[in-house]
Amino acid sequence: MTSRPEPSFYLSFFLFTTDPRPGDPAARELLLGQVRELVAMGYGGFELPIPPSSMADPEAEVEAYRQLRQALDAEGFEAVALTTNVAATPDFDPTSADAAVRERALVYLRSRVEITAALRGTVMMGPIIFPYALRPRGRDGAELWSDALQEALPAGYARAATVLAELADHAAGLGVRLAIEPISHWETAAPNTLAELQAFLELVPNPQLGVVIDSAHETLDGAGPECFAAQVEALAMAGRLHYVELSPPDRGRLDRSWLPWTPFLERVLPYYQGPLAIEMFNALPVFQPLLRLSRRKYWIAGVDAPSNDPSAMDVAAASLAASRKVVAAVLATL
Repeated sequence: MTSRPEPSFYLSFFLFTTDPRPGDPAARELLLGQVRELVAMGYGGFELPIPPSSMADPEAEVEAYRQLRQALDAEGFEAVALTTNVAATPDFDPTSADAAVRERALVYLRSRVEITAALRGTVMMGPIIFPYALRPRGRDGAELWSDALQEALPAGYARAATVLAELADHAAGLGVRLAIEPISHWETAAPNTLAELQAFLELVPNPQLGVVIDSAHETLDGAGPECFAAQVEALAMAGRLHYVELSPPDRGRLDRSWLPWTPFLERVLPYYQGPLAIEMFNALPVFQPLLRLSRRKYWIAGVDAPSNDPSAMDVAAASLAASRKVVAAVLATL
């Protein structure tokens, strides 16, 4: 048994927003106030969603995030770490059969790496192979499922491998690791599992390109505890286990969920010593077309009127306390 310090806990800003709007002074002040309160709770870093862009002025986007980092530093948060959550989109699709679209996807994802570096982040994570929530279609325009989908995916993976190999080289030069997220079949077409992602990584040898393991998706689409243990070990030995998220299957509050905490952490923590990011989705209107969140919104100070329901800050505090308790218990057994 060894003694290990408590890992740093990050919080995904999906609890508050899908767009930090760094160029908006009012949004920036709101974010700074939220960070101030969350750091006081014990959070050591934050995962910022970087929303889709028209790419009309990517240099201005990067500069806006650089100024956000400077604002955080000026508030005394130099030590607060940031990661980014980025997704491929239909307009910037690394799997597209159209070479021009793939080239646009590379330029787009490179700009997201540059945003991450401007924030002094060292991890850019998310679904960056197939566009998030996009379902591939056949020649007749119908969505592909099951066998037809699986037969269509390899060509897309092969095309994306060339794009992401170049992206990994660019990211390495900026000190940013790329952590691809396998996402449940409820939300996106592929990759849904660690096994699918491991097969893709064989096409891109650069270990700058790796994996984020999200407990929600692993619970829903994983191959089970024993297979998971072997997958985690293989990814870690290859230097490709870049990031871990603690998220409940219902995408709500972590402290009240059916997440199999102990089996998950017992297999992850022996090989992973980085931050643990708590990811919870508020019932924001932008999430409803896909996630269909029927619960009440966790109200956000400065945005919503207070109510008797839990606030986003209440949920953040309770989920951090629950995470610390379970992680400490598992670490004590290692």
